[in-house]
Amino acid sequence: MTLEQLRIFVAVAEREHVTRAAEALDLTQSAASGAIAALEREFGTKLFHRVGRGIALTEAGRVFLGEARAILKRAEAASAAMRELSGLARGRLAIKASQTIANHFLPLHLVAFHRAYPGVNLAVSVGNSAQVAQAIIDGSVELGFVEGPGESLNNPLIAAELIAQDRLVLVVASGHPWAGRNGLGARDLAAGRWVLREDGSGTRAVFIDAIAALGVPYAQLDIAIELPSNEAVLAAVIGGAGATVLSESVCADSIASGRLARVELPVQSRPYYAVQHVDRYRSRAVAALLGMLREAETRV
Repeated sequence: MTLEQLRIFVAVAEREHVTRAAEALDLTQSAASGAIAALEREFGTKLFHRVGRGIALTEAGRVFLGEARAILKRAEAASAAMRELSGLARGRLAIKASQTIANHFLPLHLVAFHRAYPGVNLAVSVGNSAQVAQAIIDGSVELGFVEGPGESLNNPLIAAELIAQDRLVLVVASGHPWAGRNGLGARDLAAGRWVLREDGSGTRAVFIDAIAALGVPYAQLDIAIELPSNEAVLAAVIGGAGATVLSESVCADSIASGRLARVELPVQSRPYYAVQHVDRYRSRAVAALLGMLREAETRV
């Protein structure tokens, strides 16, 4: 059994098709088929059912798939560790961040990192806080960024480090009855209509904690719309769908243009956390980026 055979097996299993897997790996179909046949001979069992022109994993194949993926991840970790010995002249850093952080906090820091280490490619994907935490646990990314507090950080496999603070604000459309109000009471909050981010969002979690502290249970809220992005929430609020709480950096331009009005509400600043897996190898690229973020925070 070789790493190349495992890579071919995983590719075939994920696509349930030998030809497409071979094309993805830049191999001939016969080479891919030969690798699968060699594994089946070695273990004395079938890994795939042949059903007409298609294939499907056998029970043995399903068990072996999890082990094969784990071995390949460990091999990649070992390879990454050895590449680190040559410094940060080249490499790749996979990052997943929640929307607010990815769109409004990280970009300038990533530009600074790229200038310092132009040979390191940065691959950034976006998800809510729960999705970021899961990506760290799965090992599909090395570094994540989430807003807190939140359930996504309550996992023994997650190591979190505070890296910055963000201020949340309550905003409504300029024609909303709350526009111009100096403050709101618990009855106002319970009677209002709300536009919120989806379940799992760090922004939503902080908002729920804030209104609970003001004596308004989440269950009493009239939630008109739930949306999967800050931009969608902004558009709905500007359109008059209701009130929302978002990062001040997200709302700044709309407030300045007069499309949104800010309403005073005692919402504490929320922390931004960098998250990593407690047991996985931590590369020098991660250490360098986090070092830059720590230095930037001390200058604020």
